[in-house]
Amino acid sequence: MLPDGPFHAGERAAQARAGVSARGAGIRDFMPDQHRIFFGQLPWLFAGVLDRDGWPLATTLAGPPGFVTSPDPASLSIAALPRADDPAFEGFQPGAEVGLLGLEFETRRRNRANGRIEAVRHDGFSVAVAQSFGNCAKYIQARGRRADGRERPEAPTELAGLDQAARTLIAGADTLFIASSAQPGTAAGGSDISHRGGRPGFVHIDRDTLTIPDFVGNNYFNTLGNLVLEPRAALLFVDFDTGTQLQLQGRAEIVWDGPELAGLAGSQRLWRFHVTRGWRRAHALPLRWTAPEFAPTTLQTGLWMAAA
Repeated sequence: MLPDGPFHAGERAAQARAGVSARGAGIRDFMPDQHRIFFGQLPWLFAGVLDRDGWPLATTLAGPPGFVTSPDPASLSIAALPRADDPAFEGFQPGAEVGLLGLEFETRRRNRANGRIEAVRHDGFSVAVAQSFGNCAKYIQARGRRADGRERPEAPTELAGLDQAARTLIAGADTLFIASSAQPGTAAGGSDISHRGGRPGFVHIDRDTLTIPDFVGNNYFNTLGNLVLEPRAALLFVDFDTGTQLQLQGRAEIVWDGPELAGLAGSQRLWRFHVTRGWRRAHALPLRWTAPEFAPTTLQTGLWMAAA
């Protein structure tokens, strides 16, 4: 257990607003052995960092299984960096906060490790882990690996808002990732990246505003707690057929209650994401995945189209 408790003021405020409490007994300042082994068997890793202006950015890192190692229970070494044309590239600097998420689609298993980048090499970086915890398998769609793609990554397309290609990708998505960060200096804070899942269509699109349902989870409120203190956030969508990444920055607002919640099965609250900037990077990832097998919890949730 972390000496000052696992939750910062924003997380405690979000828990109180939602009328829940959490001890956070599973949040540690070291990685148990099963987490260290788990990270070592992954072909990719999701990361959340801050850009030079303090805006979160979300990206992926990929490599052959074993590209992530754990020299000791409080350290990770990652033999990969984003490409130089990835908008998150400059966020990987010594001393920078970083949130890491390992996700194994085949088993619906996921673990988080948040901390600071200790050193950056030409082929990777190392992290001093400050928080380590697992998440349940809810809303994770199972997928299997296919042969890696052979297309060359294309130069990023910068977006001032959502174009039709971005809307099409989002409309068909059953998975997204959100990077957030508490205010600098917040105890038990730091950068974080988290997974959200639902049936295709679970993200509502209204011009450049996305509305995402918040389904029942572990009551930690790591993401929403960050947003209480700092509304700037980032989203990442992945096209599992082509390896294309859509990275978005924007401001989030939480809808805790009201008539908007009625009619969307499973949603306990909502959050709106107002897009301010984005990048589409075609074939940015070599990994390819099979069609999803939806989690039972996912199938119990609703869709905006049906609610309308």
